[in-house]
Amino acid sequence: MEDFLVYFYQNKEAIFIITLSIFLGVEVISNVPSVLHTPLMSGANAISGVIIIGGIILLGHSSLEGISLNLILGIFAVILGTLNVVGGFVVTDRMLEMFKKKKKN
Repeated sequence: MEDFLVYFYQNKEAIFIITLSIFLGVEVISNVPSVLHTPLMSGANAISGVIIIGGIILLGHSSLEGISLNLILGIFAVILGTLNVVGGFVVTDRMLEMFKKKKKN
């Protein structure tokens, strides 16, 4: 527990920024109209791509001696970022299918 408190105290600015970003993101996303949600998925895919790269960098800098916080956060970032990118591309592909002309038999 003491290690956690020391880590929290040393990184309190970063933790504050991440917490503030989460609240700001939830507020912004909740006010987006449904009509704009699908086009904004393409932008979210780009952001998630950056998260995946950040997770890979975090994994590259984590030590392989035991399980560390960097290793856990890196794995979560890569997995959740990849799920978000794949889901965004699936939704965008469905949206684009709606605009294609249907073939007549």
